[in-house]
Amino acid sequence: MTTIDTSAAPERAARPNVVRFLSRYGTFAAFVALLLFNIAVTPNFLSWQTLNVNLTQVATIVIVAVGMTLVIATGGIDLSVGSLMAIAGAAAPMIFMGKLLPIDNMGVLIILSFILPVLLAMAFGWFNGFLVARLSIQPIVATLVLFIAGRGLAQVATNGNLQVFKNPDFQFIAMGRIAGIPAQVIIMIVVVALAYCLVRYSVIGRQIIAVGGNEKAARLTGVPVRRVKTFVYVVSGALAGVAGLIVVARNSASDANLVGLGMELDAIAAVAVGGSLLTGGRANIIGTVLGAFVIQLVRYTLLANGVPDAAALIVKAGLIIVAVFIQQRADKV
Repeated sequence: MTTIDTSAAPERAARPNVVRFLSRYGTFAAFVALLLFNIAVTPNFLSWQTLNVNLTQVATIVIVAVGMTLVIATGGIDLSVGSLMAIAGAAAPMIFMGKLLPIDNMGVLIILSFILPVLLAMAFGWFNGFLVARLSIQPIVATLVLFIAGRGLAQVATNGNLQVFKNPDFQFIAMGRIAGIPAQVIIMIVVVALAYCLVRYSVIGRQIIAVGGNEKAARLTGVPVRRVKTFVYVVSGALAGVAGLIVVARNSASDANLVGLGMELDAIAAVAVGGSLLTGGRANIIGTVLGAFVIQLVRYTLLANGVPDAAALIVKAGLIIVAVFIQQRADKV
């Protein structure tokens, strides 16, 4: 009589449960663990100053990462977001300092310095979408064009010079407060809320997921695949433009060499750590927000405890590997 060894069955059954748990709640668990560690170890972590620093630092990551989430949900990628931040960040001071438009009214110039750079970033986002959707160029190649050339355009426009300014009206976007809450944090919350509603409740949100899940099937069911792909790149460009304005307003200076540098990596890392599939078909907006906070807290924790900032890059790379590994295992169980 043949006997079957079932002693390992509970262990095998437990593994999928662990993988599912990590896939669903791993980012939140990491966030809580980082909070508890800093509360116990890092001096003054619970102070308002520390909270303000972390919120203002993470705001731009979240804003850009939300746009990246939508792009990745369609099966794409956007490497140009950092360069688009540099373009918008370079254009805004040139507008309100009167270098581009023959307008004497400062109020009008301030308004235009908010609107035109974002529209410019949206136009470049449309260009990315055109290359991907119309010319069928692979997203990583298509967006690599502006990753390289976009920052060059910003450097040429400013002659590579640092633009230093002091304009309270423009800087309100980063330095101002509404009901005691930093303006950039309010912008972050609004962006997250709109993106969440778009993905969860709108037709275009369902189409984004459909395109990323199975593009051929989406096309056969009547989804306008090209328009959907173009749309997400335009949104990504717009949000990169907004983030660029916030960065230069916060720094009281625009440096085309540094604004947005490495932001594409932070955004992709936030999406990966947040649980959205890098292969498309899923857009976890809340997960992306948590992922961005985890990345920011990792960096803050290392710096606050005397670890060089370069180490944060290694940790972020490790987080991406772990997140992708868990996603792959979760898809198999």
